Amino acid sequence: MASPLALVLTVFLVAPIVMIVIVSFWGATEFSIYPAFQFDNYAFLFGSEVTYRVFLNTFKYAGITWVFTLLIGFTVAYFLAFHVRSLKWQIALFLLCTIPFWTSNIIRMISWIPFLGRNGLANSTLISWGVVDEPLEWLLFSDFSVILAFVHLYTLFMVVPIFNTMMRIDKSLIEAATDAGATGWQTLWHVVIPLTKPGIMIGTIFVVTLVMGDFITVRFMSGSQSANVGRMIQNDIGLLQYPSASATAVILLVTVLMVIGLLLRLVDIRKEL
Repeated sequence: MASPLALVLTVFLVAPIVMIVIVSFWGATEFSIYPAFQFDNYAFLFGSEVTYRVFLNTFKYAGITWVFTLLIGFTVAYFLAFHVRSLKWQIALFLLCTIPFWTSNIIRMISWIPFLGRNGLANSTLISWGVVDEPLEWLLFSDFSVILAFVHLYTLFMVVPIFNTMMRIDKSLIEAATDAGATGWQTLWHVVIPLTKPGIMIGTIFVVTLVMGDFITVRFMSGSQSANVGRMIQNDIGLLQYPSASATAVILLVTVLMVIGLLLRLVDIRKEL
């Protein structure tokens, strides 16, 4: 009975990854690609200071985005799960959170550009309120705009698993903590957060892997002034340097798998799946 699923996974998951690994050992010139088994692509990547800076930049984007999506996602999920009593209102408000995701990621990302621009709504409002005397240049085409777009794009991937986990928490545990004299913060820290760890971990895996593999957001929101691993791969593909792009993709894949493996050691999420 597992054969059809195993076949699908082999064709659409395992085979492409194997092909990428094979191509990563090939050689390339300015005009051609030739099959070989050499480590030149990996030697170049590990010997280049640019590679380490780009990977560090990628981890920076993933880490900062994770913090903000966790804070926002946990707050929204907590409000929906424990402060909205009616199931109908919970569903309605949850669907309201998904409305922005009914459009393309690129459209939602690009919509920030006129808002954050030099003559955009944000700068115009700040100037009219007297907060600043001149437009803020760092609002757009900077790390700030990149992280803002990431948080906007991927917060829902943190809200959904946390909300799903919180809905499974027995409300009698909250009542028992209150009856025992626990304050709201004590109940949150000692009851809600420990029971929500699987959902937090699932959301973390979603957000971190999506941010580390994203390239179009960094390109547009940084004005091509910043880079991550995804952009390195995109640039190599644009130059038809497929072996180098494959090697970078393999390193990124191994890095992401190591991060996921570390996260899975911290929390057992099998009961959530």
